[in-house]
Amino acid sequence: MPAGLDRWRERPDGAAWLEHLPGLVTECCARWDLVLGAPFEPATISYVAPVTRSDGTPAVLKVNFPEPESEHEAAALAHWDGAGAVRLLASDPGRRALLVERCAPGDQLWSVADEAQADRQAAAVLRRLWSAPPPPAGHPFRTLAGEARRWADELPARWQRHARPFDRALLDRAVGWIGELLASGAEGGAEVLLHQDLHGGNALRAARGRGDWLAIDPKPLAGERAFDVASLLRDRRPELAADPHPAPRIRRRVDRLSEALDLDRERMRRWAVVHALAWGLGDDEWFADIVACAEWLARA
Repeated sequence: MPAGLDRWRERPDGAAWLEHLPGLVTECCARWDLVLGAPFEPATISYVAPVTRSDGTPAVLKVNFPEPESEHEAAALAHWDGAGAVRLLASDPGRRALLVERCAPGDQLWSVADEAQADRQAAAVLRRLWSAPPPPAGHPFRTLAGEARRWADELPARWQRHARPFDRALLDRAVGWIGELLASGAEGGAEVLLHQDLHGGNALRAARGRGDWLAIDPKPLAGERAFDVASLLRDRRPELAADPHPAPRIRRRVDRLSEALDLDRERMRRWAVVHALAWGLGDDEWFADIVACAEWLARA
């Protein structure tokens, strides 16, 4: 069992999933005729391990905990079909298992020390990913509009539950922005399939001819492009926490990425604040580093 997955024991259904996980992995290896390597560590959300297929092709086996955000990961990878993201080789929805191509050399985008250069590479990945989803009746993806309305309803209660961990004015501003952003419609009028969690740990260096960098681990939504930069704008949080001037650093990111992606800067910034609070204020715990990014972005 890779280090890090014990976090699921805190969930009522997590202990049972961890107990069944070795069997799920064994069943996937038998079904797809895989030779299993040691899992990648530390694990965070999912069991992920290198495997070798029967023809000698390297691949990666991923088994997700059955939670909503990963439910349609396989469908998103199938939609992108290798354009900007790792290629889906097989999936087993019942086991929440995916078999995907293995990136080589596989370095994370965090390995690029120059943040401006890393932002340009991430922007190139997003441009490749942003394609129109199938018609609504033909795809399973949740919508940004639906998620945002849920956040607007739930965030005030979460804020109260966690003993009001930051100024109420920021919360009220973010909830108000949700209504304004949705009322004005998607920038450019077109919705695309969004990754939602693209950051330096979810972009891997690929082999030549595969586009330099490929995205992994999407939490797909259908919605507007300006939202999809939110995780990237609060990336490298340990560095931000150690930076004596984090707000100007985030401001430069907003400027760079709005220019690189030809997006409305203010829409990007507002969605980034909303998303930081939505993910920073969890149901059972809150994450001070993510909320801090919301506060810095509010001043960016």
